[in-house]
Amino acid sequence: MNILITGASGFIGKNLIAQLKNELEIDEIYTYDINTEPYLLDNYCRDADFVYNLAGINRPSDNADFMKGNYEFIVTLLDALKKHKNTCPIMLASSIQAVLDNPYGKSKKAGEDLMLEYSKDTGAKLLIYRFPNVFGKWCRPNYNSVVATFCYNISHNLPINVDDPNYILNLAYIDDVVAELIRVTKEKENRKGVFYEIPVVYRVALGELASQIYSFKDSRIYMTIPKVSDEFTKKLYSTYLSYMQEDSFSYALKMNFDNRGSFTEFIKTPDRGQISVNVSKPGIIKGNHWHHTKHEKFLVVSGTGVIRLRNIYSDKIIEYFVTDEKMEVIDIPVGYTHNIENLGKTDMVTIMWANEFFNRDKPDTYYMEVSI
Repeated sequence: MNILITGASGFIGKNLIAQLKNELEIDEIYTYDINTEPYLLDNYCRDADFVYNLAGINRPSDNADFMKGNYEFIVTLLDALKKHKNTCPIMLASSIQAVLDNPYGKSKKAGEDLMLEYSKDTGAKLLIYRFPNVFGKWCRPNYNSVVATFCYNISHNLPINVDDPNYILNLAYIDDVVAELIRVTKEKENRKGVFYEIPVVYRVALGELASQIYSFKDSRIYMTIPKVSDEFTKKLYSTYLSYMQEDSFSYALKMNFDNRGSFTEFIKTPDRGQISVNVSKPGIIKGNHWHHTKHEKFLVVSGTGVIRLRNIYSDKIIEYFVTDEKMEVIDIPVGYTHNIENLGKTDMVTIMWANEFFNRDKPDTYYMEVSI
């Protein structure tokens, strides 16, 4: 199967190309954009089995260029297909603005009408998508995407403008768009009609969008992570991270040192507890306390040691010998005093999860020796 993608160097084009070969059995992907030698379009239209027409202009210096990029190019594309009598399916990237009375919308509607006429005359399958605002990695910031602009500017400590915080945006995520485009290419049965929709579109107020992206930036300060069980939040956070400066991928954590080793809080979540990293020096015992409600999980990832537990109303001591050679999670139930001892000759590293944030005002931690 040979695929022709026009506008291949654009936002949607780059994401589509990155995924196509993972999903379809493809012989060739022909990529065409503004810098491609024009004669190649003729060759590609001769051999293509499917065309994704993503080429277009949405913010030219002159309004007259809207028609040039969104209509006249389609004329050129269709003429090349007609020349070779190639009636392969065509996907057209249009816009929700095609129903609006503005230069961009008019040019998109003109392109749709031309495609519809071509499909009627030739019988070629046509798939028209009126895309909402699409967001995701590799979208150009400070151009025509508010999500890209907000993510880039906030991650680069630049200002953003929120003229109307209550303005509602309709947003589609790039992976959902790509999945839909590939899905219809795979379809063996033709669906009725030529207008198609992206299955998942999110509605979000502009002010809420800005606040959420600012919270992603602040998450490093507070060691939190977004609520990724919410699909939109998960996708928006992934998008935000793709716009960070390359020299700012890392960030330091506050390590609490003493003669026993160190303790470092790593991640805090509002509904899934806290993860920390504990380092114990050889021969050191840490802990000897119990909790009413705080429940913990210990996982030794480097070194060798023993975890001891005792119900505060019992004399029985339970021991779990732990090592990085056999990773094993130990649950620390409430009402059990517990400690962890490094039995090795090197530092022992333990990942610790607790079901709640550490609260200095209400630590729910009570000293009691495990040994009697």
